[in-house]
Amino acid sequence: MSSITTPLLDDFHIHLRQGSLMGLVTPMVRSSGVGLALVMPNLRPPITTTAQAISYKKDLEKLAPGVQFLMTLYLTPELTVDEVKKAKEAGVVGVKSYPRGVTTNSDSGIESYETYYPVFKAMEECGLALNLHGEIPSDHARGVTILNAEERFLHHLVKLHDDFPRLRIVLEHATTEAAVECVKSLGPTVGCSITVHHLDLVVDDWAGQNHHFCKPVAKLPSDRDALRQVVKEGHPRFFMGTDSAPHPRHTKETAHAHAGVFVTPHTAEYLASVLDSFGALNQLSRFACENGRAFYGLTLERDVSATLTMKKHPRAVEEEFEFVDDDGVRRAVVPFWAGHTLAWQISE
Repeated sequence: MSSITTPLLDDFHIHLRQGSLMGLVTPMVRSSGVGLALVMPNLRPPITTTAQAISYKKDLEKLAPGVQFLMTLYLTPELTVDEVKKAKEAGVVGVKSYPRGVTTNSDSGIESYETYYPVFKAMEECGLALNLHGEIPSDHARGVTILNAEERFLHHLVKLHDDFPRLRIVLEHATTEAAVECVKSLGPTVGCSITVHHLDLVVDDWAGQNHHFCKPVAKLPSDRDALRQVVKEGHPRFFMGTDSAPHPRHTKETAHAHAGVFVTPHTAEYLASVLDSFGALNQLSRFACENGRAFYGLTLERDVSATLTMKKHPRAVEEEFEFVDDDGVRRAVVPFWAGHTLAWQISE
């Protein structure tokens, strides 16, 4: 194919930050070919109440009025059954669980799931999704590192599904063959988001290359192959969630690099280029326009006039995007594949 036309894409996992960085990245969502975005709640402070989620959504809509933003709450001990019901009534679609300390702004993350069973029961009854960051913290005494933290987490996913079989659960940003097989083995209420960059990167691509470092980290070629295969076969419970996570250059190019890959500037072009590279371009619409909506049970109407057309034509990725931070300091954010050439680009 030399061109492809689809509905605007759905990104079921995105970080849009706050303050001046939010002002930089949020308008890029629509221009990148995305029309619907599920927004993560790990701000400072995190989004823990319905009122905060509604306020944040309004801020995002002012910056990108052409995007449908879906909101999530951050799972904390303060989340109550009543707040779950209020969130559902307000249109919030999920509650995000972060194991404590495993990724950006996860200091308030959970340590035990059983504490939250009354909340999960209410979510099951209301129809809110549980969005899981599927890793456990590294523990060298138990042999847990960033390379097996996802696989060691999967028994939690199985138990949660066993205990709440009607609860819609999403294993976010899967990176391993084990995760793919686990999700496939479970019932129709368990889904999985896959990022664009995890369809491309392996461990050698981020070791020593800070702008490819994210959590969970990219794993082995066999793991990448499993992600590619499940997309290529069009499995209905796997869908795009970019986990695009911008960080200023100075926080990436450091001895303790922040975790996150910034995909938002060119989401559709990255996706088409990556899928084309392993013969799965024919699955773009299913993976990024259909499966996620179906899994979440969304009845949102599409603007049928808002379509996305891309053509196979090389385009260079910018080296950086500059902005002035909240302290008045000039900064820059480096996008995925900075300086490289994409095979596909959006037609004007």
